[in-house]
Amino acid sequence: MYAAKKCTFCGKDVRLGTGIMRVRNDGSTQYYCSSKCRKNALNLGRDSRKYKWTVFYKKAART
Repeated sequence: MYAAKKCTFCGKDVRLGTGIMRVRNDGSTQYYCSSKCRKNALNLGRDSRKYKWTVFYKKAART
């Protein structure tokens, strides 16, 4: 049916009807699976490659 979206911060799947979608002024969209991811990205400005619980950390550590 519909493809699940990926969380912009942690890289996990965001199921339909859950999570938060943010639309920026330039028209790009960002999806967040939880308020934890949204706060880390927007309010705190953290880099997802530095946190072990994200998919992006695991990808960066592999290489």
